[in-house]
Formats: sequence, C-alpha cells, structure tokens
Amino acid sequence: MSRKPIAIAVARRTREAFTLVELLVSVFVVTIIILMVAQLMTSARAVTRSGNKHIDTGTQARAVFDRMAADFAQMLKRIDVDYYVKGLGAYQGHGNGHGWGHQGNGDLGSDQIAFFSQVPGYYPSGAQSPISLVAYRVNQSTSTNPAYLRLERMGKGLVWNGQNSTPLVFLPVTIGSMWPAAINNSSSCGGGNNNSCDPNYEIIGPGVFRFEYYYVLKNGRATDVPWNTDAGHTSLAGIGLGDVEAIGVAIAVIDSASRALIDAASPNSLDDLASDMPDFRSARGRGVGNQTKYIGGLEADWQTSLLNVISAGQTSNSTPVPPEAAKAIRIYGRTFDLKTLPTF
Repeated sequence: MSRKPIAIAVARRTREAFTLVELLVSVFVVTIIILMVAQLMTSARAVTRSGNKHIDTGTQARAVFDRMAADFAQMLKRIDVDYYVKGLGAYQGHGNGHGWGHQGNGDLGSDQIAFFSQVPGYYPSGAQSPISLVAYRVNQSTSTNPAYLRLERMGKGLVWNGQNSTPLVFLPVTIGSMWPAAINNSSSCGGGNNNSCDPNYEIIGPGVFRFEYYYVLKNGRATDVPWNTDAGHTSLAGIGLGDVEAIGVAIAVIDSASRALIDAASPNSLDDLASDMPDFRSARGRGVGNQTKYIGGLEADWQTSLLNVISAGQTSNSTPVPPEAAKAIRIYGRTFDLKTLPTF
C-alpha cells in the first residue's frame, strides 16, 4: 500500500490547525473585548446609579413643592391674624424665621415659617378639620433625633373661633404664644422644656436638609422683608402680607445613600455644609455692592458653595465631606404666587 496519500492527509490537517502564535493573538483579542465590555457595564451602572439618585432627589423636591403650593394657595391672607415669617428684628408677633446653623451665626441655618391655611388638618381624635396651622422647618435638634436635618411640616387641625376644639386665634394673640413649637427649633425637647416639640410635625422631605425662603414684592423687588419700605411700611401691622406678590423657596436635597456617607465622615458634616449655603440676606445680588437681590440668585450661590465643598472635600469649618457624596446633592427653587390684595 502506498504511503503517499497518508502523508498528504497529515500535511493537510497540519495546514488546517492554528499555530501557537495565532492562539495567543486570539486569546489577547478576546481578553481585550471582555475588558472593554466590563468597563462599559461598570460605566453604565455608574450612570444608572447617578440617574437614580437624581430621580430620588427630584421626586422629593416635587412632592415638597406640591405640598407647599397647596398650603400657600389656601393661606389666610388677613390683617387680623398672626404670621411667623422672617423680617427685621426679633420675634414680636412677626418673626425673623431664621434657624441656627452649626457655625453659630443667627443668619445661617434653615428658615422657619408658620401661618394659617384653609387646608385639612387633624385633631388629636383623628377627625379632619376645615383649617390648619401650617409650619415648615428643617429639624435642627440633635443627630440622635430621626428627624434631624430633615424637612418637617406641621398641619395642626383648628376650627374658627366660637366653635369647640382648638380655635384659630386672632391678633393680638400670636402663633408663638399658643403653639411654641411652630416658632422654636432647638435641642431643648423634653425634661420639662417642650417648646420645640409637637406631635403634629411630620417629616415631609427626608432628604431636604436646607430650606430658605424670600419674598417677591408687588413692586418686583426680591427681599427678605415682607413689606414695601418704599411705601413707608415697616411692619405687617395693618397690611398683613399685602405687599407680597409671591414667596420664593429654595431647598437642598440629598439621597439617603449619599447622606449616610457624609454622616459617616463626621456627624457635623451635613450641618456644616448646610451652614455654608448663605441666607437670602447674605446672598449676592446685582448692581452696585451686589445689593439688588433676584429670583434664582440664592440657588446660584448655594451651587457655588457646593462646588467649593466638592473641590476641597471639606466644609469651611474643615469638616470632611466625601466629594462623590456631595455631588449627589441637588438644589431646587420655586416661587408661589400668594394672590394677595394690593395695599395703598
């Protein structure tokens, strides 16, 4: 039998097989492809995670603003009732509304506001009321409080005077004299001092750690004083909120995962970060001396403060803040038309 056909078959099989170099090149190419796919998947997860955080903060902001819109739209805009709103001077029937930030400056820290509104509230019995005392604050008690540095809303059920249950009060009776928790916000709760405690407060914005508001007057000016000084007005007496066209609100919101990272860095980090965000009074304006405030200016200042914290990795008080966690913070603003009657 001839061996030639066998030799030819062996040679053909040899030519059809991969060489060692070809196998190594193939393995290298496959490895590169796998690494590229893994990197794409990692990037996609990071983008998705960031997007989900943005959706979470955006959803919270929308819910908070929708609740405020209903409360402000039904506000009792009368001259014979009290408002706890910020203005010049200490609280004397009408307050400045400022909280205290960790940096210890009375002009730093989230605002408070309290007013009467024709929105449903609840009595202790659970029955619904036709009118409420509404108050907003960022709880600034202690880090052990589950509500600490979270936006709270009070909806205390009231009735008109002359009826049973707790009535709405008229001047000279003030909100603070009847419901001290509506105008106080400190760690003094319990131990016989309950000025900051009220069971009708509930957390409405668990990610909202900074809350500031200002006024847009009927003359178009944005200010932290709820009356028109050009018209000779120096208080709410006799005019109520008649000079105010709208209330502007700014909030800073963080998702729960990023908040946990900041809290782990230092218990004071988020409070210090909030204190770095200026009040409307100290925010930059336009014109000579930056005195003229404008809608959106406060939010722009907050964004600048936030970028500084992200860049430095710490607050101005040198408390650490993980930059990646700070990047998840979002700032939102909205104005609410009060539809008040004109004053003369």
